[in-house]
Amino acid sequence: MTDRTAAVTRETAETEIEVTLDLDGDGEATVDTGVGFFDHMLESLAKHGLFDLTVDCDGDLEIDDHHTVEDVAITLGQALEEALGDKRGIRRYADRKVPLDEAVAEVVVDVSGRPFFEFEGDFAQDTVGEFTSHMGKHFLRSLATNAGLTLHASVEGENAHHQVEALFKALARALDDATRIDERRSDTPSTKGEL
Repeated sequence: MTDRTAAVTRETAETEIEVTLDLDGDGEATVDTGVGFFDHMLESLAKHGLFDLTVDCDGDLEIDDHHTVEDVAITLGQALEEALGDKRGIRRYADRKVPLDEAVAEVVVDVSGRPFFEFEGDFAQDTVGEFTSHMGKHFLRSLATNAGLTLHASVEGENAHHQVEALFKALARALDDATRIDERRSDTPSTKGEL
């Protein structure tokens, strides 16, 4: 199996970000974005997706968390696309439904090369710590756009912490499934011959 890793940096007037990703890792994460709950979500993404992930972000948090969350998602999406290479042998499709107490989230993904995002649900509270709850949805959209994913997600619940965490865990499990190598397949999973 080829090395499915990537290292991507992004520098703008709003953020400076370094991301490394190993799709075939052990779930180890080193994350520092300056937003505690977001760090926790990225660590959860790595743990439940069995990805090794490092994220270092210096963002304009004196304004709010928007640029930090969005730009990390952009950079991580680019790293995911790079690590997948020609996508030869991957399973491509996956869906996962994950509960967290009263909350439940569902993520359906196609590693298609065609970015598309659909979301259903509302968050019960506006913020979780310093993290703006609707940025959970925006993170998914930005990741899908930059990784070339078709991604449908939904969430229900009464506690925004649980809702966002369930979304990240469902995303992790779906991405792990979709990016996993199928030993029966030697080609790219598309009648077009490429994704």
